[in-house]
Amino acid sequence: MSKVLLVGETWIIQETHIKGFDSFSTSRFGVGGADWSRTVEAGGHVVTNLPAHLVPQEMPSTPEALAQYDVIVLSDIGANSLAVPLDVWLGGTGANAMVALREWVRAGGAVVMCGGYLSFAGIDGKGKYHRTPVEEFLPVTVLPYDDRVENPEFNVPVTVALEHELVRGLSQSWPAISGYNRVMAKDGAQLIATVGDDPFIVAGTFGEGRTLVFATDIGPHWAPQPFLDSDAYRQFWPRAIDWLTGAE
Repeated sequence: MSKVLLVGETWIIQETHIKGFDSFSTSRFGVGGADWSRTVEAGGHVVTNLPAHLVPQEMPSTPEALAQYDVIVLSDIGANSLAVPLDVWLGGTGANAMVALREWVRAGGAVVMCGGYLSFAGIDGKGKYHRTPVEEFLPVTVLPYDDRVENPEFNVPVTVALEHELVRGLSQSWPAISGYNRVMAKDGAQLIATVGDDPFIVAGTFGEGRTLVFATDIGPHWAPQPFLDSDAYRQFWPRAIDWLTGAE
């Protein structure tokens, strides 16, 4: 059993309703990682979700604090939320959690980045992971500009490394996705699956640790329900956590 911290994958929506002369606002909280968490927990692991709005004040920012977990998953949370802790924003001092993550992985930790509008480069480049300590340990290079591919008619992932421990013996039939982040696999990285000509799943090592990239969402909108319900998805993620922790 591994302890997994899912960082991000939540949002707050405020809507304005206009009805003729009058208008009013409503607010709601969205969670995108529920299916993913259930899938990982079905494999015997424990998932804690740190919601996006709490990341600047509650993200572990030292290797020692990160060590309470076996795997950290960054999903749809931009670099600013890790680099600018609330104490710093309010005029105090604090630590860049991306530096802590890099040193934790170097010493044997494990980190995954999943796709989304604020992952990798993200929408309008606002993910901002290009040339950061996180990019240093990821097995991919992050583009310095908007890296989204929105093309739902043709995005069918294909497993290419059939004998890798991550996917050996698992279902190879991935349903279509609605989009993904375009990244470039680094030299020496292990390309596990592709979507079109782009990397889809990439594995790597950094120091004593292991890293993984999953270039699409783990929930809507890029990951439609048939994708989340597929054997490929539900078999892959528990195996991925085992691989990251060396328990394959």
